[in-house]
Amino acid sequence: MRFLHCMQIDNKKEDNNKTHMQNQPYVGGWKSVYYSMHVAKEVGLGSFYRSITSKNTCKTCAYGMGGQKGGMINEAGDTLEICKKSIQAQLTDLQAAIQLDFFEKNSIQDLQKLRPRELERLGRLDSPIYKKLGDSHYSNISWEEALQKIISKYKNTVPERTFFYSSGRSSNEAAFLLHLFSRLYGTNNVNNCSYYCHQASGVGMSAMLGTGTATVELNDLKNSDLIFVIGANPASNHPRFVTELMHCRRRGGKVVIINPLKEPGLVKFAIPSDVRSFLTTGSEIASHYLQPKIGTDVAVLMGIAKYLIDNQQVNFQFIANHTEGFTGFAEKIKATSWTEIESCTGLQKENIEVIAQLYADSKNVVFTWAMGITHQINGVENVEAIVNIALLRGMIGRKNAGLLPLRGHSNVQGVGSIGVMPTLKKKIFENIEAHFKITLPKTEGWDTMKCMDEAYAGKVDIAFLMGGNLYGSNPNQAYAEKSLNAIPFKVFLTTTINEGHLKGIDNEVLILPVLARDEEVQATTQESMFNYVRLSDGGLGHLKNAKSEVEILVKLAQSVIENAPFDFSIFEGHATIRQAIGAIIPGYEPIATIDTSKEEFQIEGRTFHEPSFDMPNGKALFAIPSIPSFEENPTHFRLMTIRSEGQFNSIIYEEEDAWRGQKERAIVLMNPLDMAERGLIENQLISLKNKVGELANLKLRPFNIARGCLAGYYPEMNVLVPSTVDPRSKTPAFKNVAVWIDSCGL
Repeated sequence: MRFLHCMQIDNKKEDNNKTHMQNQPYVGGWKSVYYSMHVAKEVGLGSFYRSITSKNTCKTCAYGMGGQKGGMINEAGDTLEICKKSIQAQLTDLQAAIQLDFFEKNSIQDLQKLRPRELERLGRLDSPIYKKLGDSHYSNISWEEALQKIISKYKNTVPERTFFYSSGRSSNEAAFLLHLFSRLYGTNNVNNCSYYCHQASGVGMSAMLGTGTATVELNDLKNSDLIFVIGANPASNHPRFVTELMHCRRRGGKVVIINPLKEPGLVKFAIPSDVRSFLTTGSEIASHYLQPKIGTDVAVLMGIAKYLIDNQQVNFQFIANHTEGFTGFAEKIKATSWTEIESCTGLQKENIEVIAQLYADSKNVVFTWAMGITHQINGVENVEAIVNIALLRGMIGRKNAGLLPLRGHSNVQGVGSIGVMPTLKKKIFENIEAHFKITLPKTEGWDTMKCMDEAYAGKVDIAFLMGGNLYGSNPNQAYAEKSLNAIPFKVFLTTTINEGHLKGIDNEVLILPVLARDEEVQATTQESMFNYVRLSDGGLGHLKNAKSEVEILVKLAQSVIENAPFDFSIFEGHATIRQAIGAIIPGYEPIATIDTSKEEFQIEGRTFHEPSFDMPNGKALFAIPSIPSFEENPTHFRLMTIRSEGQFNSIIYEEEDAWRGQKERAIVLMNPLDMAERGLIENQLISLKNKVGELANLKLRPFNIARGCLAGYYPEMNVLVPSTVDPRSKTPAFKNVAVWIDSCGL
């Protein structure tokens, strides 16, 4: 029996697909509205209304909305641009402060027993807390004493034995100061969370196009007639993008999903901001759904390329005038057999050909993807394979078509743009030296996994962690905990307590409470995945003692950096930071006057509406792909880690995964045919094991996923993820983990 992995929802003759759709859980709609009402009641209607309508940018995904146009408006002027994900973030940020005596009454061991959601809901941290080696409790400490401890440590530490890390929720202003501080201190060991998410996108796209970000604007999506969504689940992670998918379908366009897991929210979604969608059982999203085996995306895309080339359905004029390397690429595709492609992907040739012909018949095509593509040992090759397909038909370098990496954190792209990375781009490096009349260190900096490896080897004395949950975000968490434990002194800047403040903290730790971006006294800026920069007014703070990240960084830099070429106090005003960013970062020039102009802007040179690429000769470059190979073992499965509808990155807002119909997180999703073949039944307790670790007492649940594949929740499943990284992007393979099953009973 061959398992059908391709669903064409438009085909009314597909009875099995029709039945499957009828059995989907109700996704979106009233559930989102009820949740919003719950949040408004819990935090107070006034606070909730002020928060969602203020001129501040969304704090969750990088799709972007808010800013100077208003809290629920995007750059295209669309209104009611708010989603449940954004509201979940508001709930935790609007919490009251944790009581001062809380940490005296509750030991670290007590807190370690709480689940991530319970930690998130303890309240906002509003006082610095501290523990030294051997302490069983955190204790309150004054700001003056906390900052003096940090200053003293840095003054007595070799810069090469430190690293600095930023999440994507910080502002451009704080991120710019962080990396300027680190480099003037004497180290390039500064990086951000993109190394564990979309770094492969930047590396792959830059190698072929000379750019590492989206080649499209939001309005290009609105005029597309085909959108590919590859290795992504925007229903849970980028809900407002689903609205654009719905509109594409309504105007007669198609949406192709390529994902091993059949996501209910990508089949049908009830969008609360759309009356027609909201008052029905939802709108159809996917027109076609391919479910390849985990890790075989390159082979799927090679199949599409093979069909196009074999049938002469490529844009030869575009290829000849605006690309290089096509001959070698075409030869590799022709030499690859359909037998190889089918065997690798688990898909049938005819199903891939349907998608290829659909692509050939479309005029305006946008390719989108997320971590199902980048969280692979060949993540860069996956991205290059997508770019190859777009180049074949000239879908880059013109309006209404192109590439859109679906980035997660709301400002992860901005943090990278302004320089939080080990190796600065040449122009930025030169501009910083010229602007400040300084000499920057030229040593090779550490990526995120390199930081963990160096810490494990005992070569790190201080880690400065601005936001995020580095422990929870790491693969191989036993290794991560040992690495973090080996660091003598760690500084965390955070709004709430998470697992990263309770694991790997045997030595000295300081945790500093910071303001969320919409609580900042001064305005801040953020950059969306569309290369659009917004200005957030801030000013909604309700805490008495938390500080701005910028204020903390200025005070530290002033005291730590001896013989500084300038006084860091000039950056106490955020507008001064923006003026420096405008003078240094190419494309960011308008930020220098944004305080007076209030004009948010598209970064110049990022959007490719003309076929001229930022390469030596202006031409895009085809990459030579390879069919991925795996060590096959009939007793092993390929596990993909997934995020639930009730979480954002490693933050767990709700235990329930409403869109997949799951009420708890200690579960594993498995194809029902695989279950039947092995005599396994629903809710049976199993253990997942591999060479890295073991996770026990997991309930087995049947789900529509490709044969031989499993899915389980991130970050819990990270105990099984190896520390091995893609050699080019240094990103771990969270989405392709070899495991085997031990049955534990019922």
